[in-house]
Formats: sequence, structure tokens, C-alpha cells
Amino acid sequence: MITGLEEKVLSGFQLSQREAFSLASVRTTDAELHRLFFAAARVREHFRGKRIDLCSITNAKSGACSEDCSYCAQSAKSNAKIPVYPLVSEEAVIEKALEAKEAGVKRFCIVTSGKKAGEKELKAIAATVKKVRQTGLLPCATLGLLDRDELSLLMESGLERYHHNLETSERFFSEVCSTHSYSEKMKTIEAAKSVGLSLCSGGIFGLGESWQDRVEMAFALRDLDVDSIPINFLIAVKGTPMEQREPLHPLEALKVISLYRLILPEKEVRVCGGRRQTLGEFSPMVFMAGADSVLTGNYLTTTGITYEDDIRLIKTCGLEVG
Repeated sequence: MITGLEEKVLSGFQLSQREAFSLASVRTTDAELHRLFFAAARVREHFRGKRIDLCSITNAKSGACSEDCSYCAQSAKSNAKIPVYPLVSEEAVIEKALEAKEAGVKRFCIVTSGKKAGEKELKAIAATVKKVRQTGLLPCATLGLLDRDELSLLMESGLERYHHNLETSERFFSEVCSTHSYSEKMKTIEAAKSVGLSLCSGGIFGLGESWQDRVEMAFALRDLDVDSIPINFLIAVKGTPMEQREPLHPLEALKVISLYRLILPEKEVRVCGGRRQTLGEFSPMVFMAGADSVLTGNYLTTTGITYEDDIRLIKTCGLEVG
């Protein structure tokens, strides 16, 4: 079954939801799981080659968020002990951007907490985006539920890509957030697309969602024609409503990556938050499972994998930093 679906994807055809569910039914205890990884790796190399895209982020405004996302250490529901500060200076962002560039990173994302960046913040961020662009990096931003005019301002300032996760399926979304809706997220993504920005949108796995939710989100992202799909694994931070949730088994996490590669063969499948915490010693297998991109360095309020370790890993796997 897996071989037939692999050949279908390699021939340029898309999987149906029924076929995707059949792949999702492969158990982590089955020998067939390794066949799924092999298929995803072959599809990755066919459509994406051997280059691994690196991106890095900076937390330009932390905590004090009005939104109640249950997984987030910065949310209104969280009692997690994290740094809380307003928008940092342009100089502080550029310092982080230059560190990333020196390490070999291609993309750099400015992230702020809150439902959306305010008018004054947005103007300051637009000016910073212009400076990031001048360094030679591709600037990205994660600034919440922006509208078309706000996104146009950023694009005119040199923004290359806007990041805004769906987080999970439409069916499951209300289980993790009540202060904004799935449809609001869709409007922001569609607005970013309408002004000509590249799109980065994915989700978090391990929230309690089903494989049905995982497949449905993949197909929603395919319909939106996003360019980059960040795959995050829940980090159960103490003080958040999800602090007691057990992490995904590493093989289940790798299975998610493979499934998304086969559903979205030509897109960047980017492993991001929770990679170190969930995968541990299985971390080198993300590329064998179909990923062609990673978020490197630290995350927003938790630690990640250093630039040096990621570049060493990529080269050890016989791949190239793209």
C-alpha cells in the first residue's frame, strides 16, 4: 500500500483524504512504519533535493498576552514563569539577526506576543524588517491577526513571508483556544496571500488531537497553498493548562512528519518547536522522515538546538545547508 501511494505522489498526483487516513493507520509498532519513512524521504529528495532550509526566530515582545491558548506559556491562562517585556529595540533585533546570518541561517522571523501588533508597534517592526532585509536575510514575521492593509505595510518594507499557524483542525480548535476563532486565522492567512506574501502556516501536535484532526489540517494547508508548514510538538510547560500532557512518542512524531511530506510533497516541511524535547536521540531522523527545513536556535520561551549542532547534524546526514 505504501509503495503504491509513494509512486502516485512521485508521479505528480495528490493523495486523497482516504489514502492519507490509510497511511495514518500504520502503527508505530509495525515494520511498515519504516517503509513510510523511506517513502517520505524519497519524496523529499525528489521534490526538495538535498538542501535543508534553516530559519531562526527572535521573541521581540514576550508574555502578557490576552489570548487563552492552552498550550502557550505566554497566554492569559498561563502561570508559567517566563520573561515579560514590551517590544524590544531595533538594535536588539538586528543583533539577533546578524548572529543567525553568521551561523548560516537563511530566514529570520520577528515574533511578538498578543492577539496582534498595535499600530505603533507595527510601524516600528516595519522599519526593523527593512533593516533585516538589508543584512541579506529573508525576513519573516509572526504578529498575530493582521489585516490586509497592515500586511501590505510589512510587505512594502521588505517582508518576505508571514507566519500564522492554524494550530490544529477546525473541528478541534475550540478545545485549545476560545478568545479568537479558526475563521479569524483563515482570514489572516488569506489576507497575507492576497498582498503577495509567502505563507508559513502549520500547527502543534500532541494537544490531544486525533489523527483525523492531523489529516484535516494537512488538507486545509494544501487548499491554502502555503509555502512552509511548521510542525511543532507540544512542550508541556509547567504553569500552562497542558502541563500534565504526555509528550508524543518519538516514532509518532516522525510519523506526523512523514504523513505531511506525502500530503504536501512540494512544500517546505519545517520541524520547529519541541524537536529536542519530543524527539531526543531520534532528532537526526527528521530528514529521513521527510523534513527539508528546521527552526534552529532557541524558541520563544524554551530552548532549542544550537546553530552549530544543527549544521553538524545536516552535514552528518549527507545533506546541505540551503
